[in-house]
Amino acid sequence: MSLGFQAAGFDVLAAVEYDPIHAAIHEFNFPDCATICRSVADIDGEYIRAHSQAGGSDIDVVFGGAPCQGFSLIGKRAFDDPRNHLVYHFVRLVTELRPKFFVFENVKGLTLGEHRQFLHQIIEEFKGLGYKVESRYRVLNAANYGVPQDRQRLFLLGSRRGMPLPGYPVETHSPETLLPGLCSATPTVWDALGDLPEADRFEELLERDWVLAEFGKPSAYAAPLRSSGSGQNGSELLTSSLRTVHTPLSQRRFRATPQGAVEPVSRFLRLDPKGICNTIRAGTASDHGAFTSPRPIHPFSPRCITVREAARLHSYPDWFRFHVTKWHGFRQIGNSVPPLLAKAVASKIAEELTAKPLGYFPRRLGDPALLSLNMSEAAERYGVSAGVIPQRRRKAPEKVYA
Repeated sequence: MSLGFQAAGFDVLAAVEYDPIHAAIHEFNFPDCATICRSVADIDGEYIRAHSQAGGSDIDVVFGGAPCQGFSLIGKRAFDDPRNHLVYHFVRLVTELRPKFFVFENVKGLTLGEHRQFLHQIIEEFKGLGYKVESRYRVLNAANYGVPQDRQRLFLLGSRRGMPLPGYPVETHSPETLLPGLCSATPTVWDALGDLPEADRFEELLERDWVLAEFGKPSAYAAPLRSSGSGQNGSELLTSSLRTVHTPLSQRRFRATPQGAVEPVSRFLRLDPKGICNTIRAGTASDHGAFTSPRPIHPFSPRCITVREAARLHSYPDWFRFHVTKWHGFRQIGNSVPPLLAKAVASKIAEELTAKPLGYFPRRLGDPALLSLNMSEAAERYGVSAGVIPQRRRKAPEKVYA
């Protein structure tokens, strides 16, 4: 969301993230933004103003997505899920900061069944606090905004009284040829991945997540995402590409799986190069089992995709970096809004203001050491407990007596 709003012309002044490792990655990519490593339940609008460049200025927009696992179609979808209570803190911070606009993002599951009741409560709460809200809320699919991924997210838009209510962005792409002349074709998996070097060719990527390599000719989709970092002989910096070592048996199964089909043992989808990616998921945090989400299989190589390949399928530019580990890197992508989708929404807010699009480029990046901090190191940096994210509890092995 930060990247999409920045690309739409906004100066992102502050971001709140309670996980120290994810906060460090945000700080690296947005060093001019105040990254506040705290729970929204523990801070207020005055705290955010005091710890950022916002100061006493009139804020244009507050955007965010409260933890949504309790609403997800994959989860238990229970009203009493404590992760859902942070939605109310988002409402509180909006009313304390009094921005001209707000954007609330969440999973499609919040619009279904009994959960619509909760969504309507949120809308009424905003209205009672002086905000107009688009009651005809919409679920937007990233594939309709130029992202080669089927990813549906709810966006709730609101404005302060006296400000116009922004509209939703018009769909610009379609994965189907149903709207000739009205929409462009959604980029394909191979539009996103075709120019990337094959990670398995580089032994260095067994030990680190970057290497200088020669890229292929980019598609119209990939060209704006290409890194500006170059080396000798026209090589470029390939990052976030730590390799996964699969067993020979797994490789045989992956190779035998047709493109666009699910491998029967792992249940991983082998990507169709002419299609779009399925929803990239984050997996669970350490306090909920630290389970890895299913990672798609590369369309041509017998392996799961790399973090950088997932980032391309999510519309991240190549200069944007993630944690050096695959587990954190995939979680950072899977939990995020595709930047092109965020930019489409942000651009509708910008139409009501004077912000001008800046485009995809880093103003500057932070200290690369931020990309490899462990939990203790990241927690120390932000002055929080290393146990702020509870670790996975493992059952002690049973003792067996002969």
